[in-house]
Amino acid sequence: MEDFLYVDERPMNTSHPLVCMDECPKQLIGGTRLPLPVQPGEPERYDHEYVRNGTCNLFMFSAPLLGWRRVEVTERRTRKDWAEQIRRLVDEDFPGVEKVVLGMDNLNTHSPASLYEAVEPQEAKRIWERLEIHYTPKH
Repeated sequence: MEDFLYVDERPMNTSHPLVCMDECPKQLIGGTRLPLPVQPGEPERYDHEYVRNGTCNLFMFSAPLLGWRRVEVTERRTRKDWAEQIRRLVDEDFPGVEKVVLGMDNLNTHSPASLYEAVEPQEAKRIWERLEIHYTPKH
């Protein structure tokens, strides 16, 4: 816990920006009925019934000291999906920095193995070396 708190208290360093990352699944829902027309003196009325339209995943990246964030919606949350988001983080979002200081949880996909599964070994190594990882505590 102390490691993560220490990183969070560092002053802003533009060559080592602090970026926080998390992801979450979301249920996609749609309405089944149109709202009843508004009548004078009556509020809009609608039914709470919905239809489930599957799920998606949201990857959220934020650099709180820079006022920056990016949200990416994907169909799944696989190792390859995570690896692509990390590649994009270091190559497109922060291409000119020495290292991205990345704070994230300990999900099984958040490891160098995911990069090595998704891209060639030398590319995976290049991406991983651009990161300074700090995991949030499990408990």
